[in-house]
Amino acid sequence: MANCYCEYCGTKSSSISSLTANSCHRHPLGSGKGKHKLYEGSEKSQYSCKYCGTSSSQITSLTANSCHRHPNGSGKGKHAPAL
Repeated sequence: MANCYCEYCGTKSSSISSLTANSCHRHPLGSGKGKHKLYEGSEKSQYSCKYCGTSSSQITSLTANSCHRHPNGSGKGKHAPAL
């Protein structure tokens, strides 16, 4: 079975239920204020931000940094992986 990843932080899990049962430290509402969200795209060798095109080989690395083209404003949100 394929791995499941969180769209917000890149946490990897073997099942959707185990992924979405836990709090996400990079949730948009704040650390511990929401659960992991399933990334619905496929596993790739490179992940790109849907707002600015920045790429990384891991969702974890991509979502760790602020996006200058985020809809909430520059520096007000993290990169988000495109499907």
